[in-house]
This record gives sequence, C-alpha cells and structure tokens, in this order.
Amino acid sequence: PGLTTLLDFKYKKKFTAEVGGKGEGSKCYGRDADDLKVKVPMGTIIRDFETNKIIADLSHKDDTFVIARGGKGGKGNCKFCTPTRQAPHFAEPGMPGEERWITLELKLLADVGLVGFPNVGKSTFLSTVTAAKPKIANYHFTTLKPNLGVVKAEGMNAFVMADIPGIIEGASEGVGLGLDFLRHIERTRLLVHVVDISGIEGRDAFEDFVKINEELKKYSVKLWDRPQIVVANKADMLYDEEVFEDFKKKVNELGFDKVYKMSAATKSNVEAVIKEAGRMLLEIPIKELEITDEERFVQEERRFTYDVSIEDG
Repeated sequence: PGLTTLLDFKYKKKFTAEVGGKGEGSKCYGRDADDLKVKVPMGTIIRDFETNKIIADLSHKDDTFVIARGGKGGKGNCKFCTPTRQAPHFAEPGMPGEERWITLELKLLADVGLVGFPNVGKSTFLSTVTAAKPKIANYHFTTLKPNLGVVKAEGMNAFVMADIPGIIEGASEGVGLGLDFLRHIERTRLLVHVVDISGIEGRDAFEDFVKINEELKKYSVKLWDRPQIVVANKADMLYDEEVFEDFKKKVNELGFDKVYKMSAATKSNVEAVIKEAGRMLLEIPIKELEITDEERFVQEERRFTYDVSIEDG
C-alpha cells in the first residue's frame, strides 16, 4: 500500500547515500554508488529548510526529484601520465556530494473541501455523509486538524471530502493556524461553504460568508475563484423562513447560484447537496496545481571545480 503520512520521518531524519567505488587497474573507473531513494506520500511538498522556498511539488503518482547529487569522481593516475612519468603514484580525489536540509509538508488530496467559520456544522456534515469519525462538540475549534472521508452514493462516482478546520478572520495573514488550513484547501477542486443560518450564536450568515471569501481571495485569487456550493446549515433551528430566502438572494447577487438549506444533524436535504457536489465534480477538470513564483525555489546550477596538486613520486 502507498504511503499516506510523513510519520516515518519523525523517527529517521538523516539519509546518506553509499560511497562510490574506487578506480581499478586497466584504466577502469570506480563503480557508481546506487541512488538513495526516499519514498514520500503523493502530495508532498519539499521546501528548502533555510529559505522555506518550495523545491518540488510531488503531486502525482511516481513523481521524482533529485534533492542532492553525488560528488563527481576524481581522475585516476593514468590521466596524469607524461612521457617522463609513465606510472604516476597519485590520483585526484573525487568531489564530496551535496548535503541539504529540507522540510517535508503533506497537503491533503481531496476533491471537496468543507470551509466555514468554526462550529457551523462541517464535522457533523462529514460524519453524516462518510464513514469518517471526526471529533464533534458544540464549541469552537473542535477540529484542530483536517479530516478526510470518502463519499459514496448510489448512481454517482465516489469522491474524497475534507473537513478543513474553521477559518477565522486574518487567516490569510497567518492568524491562528490559518495559513496551514488554507494550504490544505488549495488541492481541492470544489468548495462546500457551510454557514450557520440559525443565528443562535448571534452571527450573521451572510456576513460570515463574505468574510470567509475575503480570506480565500487574500490568500489566492485562484482559490477564491474555485466553484462553491453554499450550504445554510442548522436549518432545523431556523424559525423564520425569510431569513434563508434573504440570505440566498444576497448570495445569488454575488454570483453564487448553488445555495442549499440543510440540517446535517437531522440529515435534511443532505442528499441533495451531495448529489450536486458529485454532478459538479464531473464537470470540473483535474488540473495540475501550480506553484506561485513567490514560492518557487530556483535551483542554482552547481559546477564542480578542482584544486589539483601534483607531486613527483
């Protein structure tokens, strides 16, 4: 089975390739050492430890990247033969290989990302439509790490849904764990934006909807432009139907036409939301996610240089 976590690297952090063989007689080169291959899960981001710039984005199966190259072999004694020195007793040592400290980061690979403020019912929704068992409680920030679940429904393709921990104002600027959460959302193709329509906590669903989208836009225009299904959750505690109709009208005016009233707790209208997500995923192409120029780490060309001292003997 393929790797799904970076847990192994918690216990082993240093990897060293073998040393190549020495040159032999009859002008034979030394044997090249075998490549040291380190396996990581699909979706791993590799960053330079010192600059934090991205070196590689291993988003696809069988993606590979060379982190450090071995040193170039030295010249054997036959390279220093002259008419007066037929068998030199010296040779040139090889160059040392590269050493590099890196940071590994695993981004979620999900089709659908659940976004919204804390305690709006995202985890309850995920537990209702998948076999995932996220921690659920009636207080903020219950979810401290993303949870994944597979949605399976009759007559549609299965897809992976991620419950992203609640985003707060300032997330795009690093408030709380905002940047960590937003990075996970990047790899989703479709967003299900959940708001609390009940108003039992004194929040305004439309204001929350606008604030979350502002954070998405500040972080990445492409992320903000991703297709969204807007879900007005906790409808079972809504006693004025006009509240939802007013919310839907305002959201429609912003250009979002997929707006559903739902109750994850009672499972009311949950199936309709899931079917709409499955239908939209069929129309959304799977594109290669780009790395921004600000993040990209440009490898400098490394040239081998030699300082050779020749002595008679």
